[in-house]
Amino acid sequence: MKQFSYTIKAAHGIHAIPAALLAQEANKYNSFISIIKSSTETDMARPVKVMAMSIKQGDTVTINIEGEDEDLAAMELEAFFRRFL
Repeated sequence: MKQFSYTIKAAHGIHAIPAALLAQEANKYNSFISIIKSSTETDMARPVKVMAMSIKQGDTVTINIEGEDEDLAAMELEAFFRRFL
């Protein structure tokens, strides 16, 4: 399992468009990817559930990745977060 944490810098946090983009990214891999805020964890490939977490600017989230391509997924997702969120 791979894991990383990230503090959201995007002014509007994770709303519909970023949640959809995250789901699109998550679906590229053959690993299960979850996003955690506080004690709430959900499948990152499900944008409605990610939006329901109400992730705002300044919130720190943890991403868990488990599966056959977890190393690649962790590296690319961390870059995605830094670039877009």
